[in-house]
Amino acid sequence: MDGLLSFLLFAGFFFLMMRFGCGAHLMRGHGAGHGSEKLPAPDDAERHVDPVCGKDVPPLEGYGKMHAGALYRFCSCDCLDAFEADLNRYARVPEEVRP
Repeated sequence: MDGLLSFLLFAGFFFLMMRFGCGAHLMRGHGAGHGSEKLPAPDDAERHVDPVCGKDVPPLEGYGKMHAGALYRFCSCDCLDAFEADLNRYARVPEEVRP
């Protein structure tokens, strides 16, 4: 019984860390750069505007998502969720596809 209680406590702690701790960042785009990738210096990074709310997103902050070969940056998880829920509304159409 003591082993089962220890296992359940560990499993609960593991779930919380993956849901709200380090694992949450890896699932939502904050994981970039934790490997061998070299991140650009903030001066070299381009300016990003959140396509949902229009706020400026500082380089290397917020959330990111690749869609149709373009990187979209978001100020919050709520904006990312809104983007994923309605891609046709917020995704930019590439210049060469426009009539």
